[in-house]
Amino acid sequence: MRFDIITIFPGFFDSPLEYGILRRARNAGLVTVAAHDLRSFTHDRHRTVDDRPFGGGEGMVLKAEPIFDAVESLHVTPKAERDTQKETVILLSAQGRPFTQTVAQELAGMERVVILCGRYEGIDERVNELLCDREISIGDYVLSGGELAAAVIVDAVVRLLPGALGNPDSSRFESFGAEEAGEEVGGVDGPPRSTYGAGGLLDYPHYTRPAEFRGVSIPDALLGGNHEVIRQWRRRMALRKTLRNRPDLLEKMPISDEDREILDELRYLEENPEE
Repeated sequence: MRFDIITIFPGFFDSPLEYGILRRARNAGLVTVAAHDLRSFTHDRHRTVDDRPFGGGEGMVLKAEPIFDAVESLHVTPKAERDTQKETVILLSAQGRPFTQTVAQELAGMERVVILCGRYEGIDERVNELLCDREISIGDYVLSGGELAAAVIVDAVVRLLPGALGNPDSSRFESFGAEEAGEEVGGVDGPPRSTYGAGGLLDYPHYTRPAEFRGVSIPDALLGGNHEVIRQWRRRMALRKTLRNRPDLLEKMPISDEDREILDELRYLEENPEE
């Protein structure tokens, strides 16, 4: 898989690419990431990439011409002919659709992803109309530029590539994981799993040694080795964490009768903490 990132700060990506999963994936030949300096595609002595917006207003807007030249230098398939199952051009902006684990999974199945990093007040809209397949935002807030967002997307996608993680199940059974509820690793006697697939529950809490730390002990359910008890506890905790932190997710996923009973109990306890 290949990422091409067009930015006015290519040096920004030197550090993120040199650590952890991204470094291992690059060294293993699973992914290539190249950052391209937008200023290299300007045609004036000042290497100008921005200009004032038509109609007036605050700030500056990235010009279309250097971005088109940069993308065309990469021999990207023209938008009208592009197979978006294999190749895509993404514009990063605060006005884009939300980046989710589902989008990350879609991108992980592609051969090439080109990312355009926004900056200043935005990018000439003709870039979006004529070059890009997707306009993506990583959250409901405004960043100084798209570089941080690009690093987030690359990391989220690369860790989904086969071979990128030491344990392939790590990306399957975490928050927003791809597996269906109730699926287990190694058969019915394997470690119990309790999270839904993409767009589902948040992950349950995790603990490690020591069993007691500063007066707080790990839950008894995790000590006995009973897989069914552990599964039930994890499922309950995942539902509780999702209810507290992301109740909106519960509206997007199938709820079993067992889950519904647990959620009703959790809501009652939230409203009546002294009981």
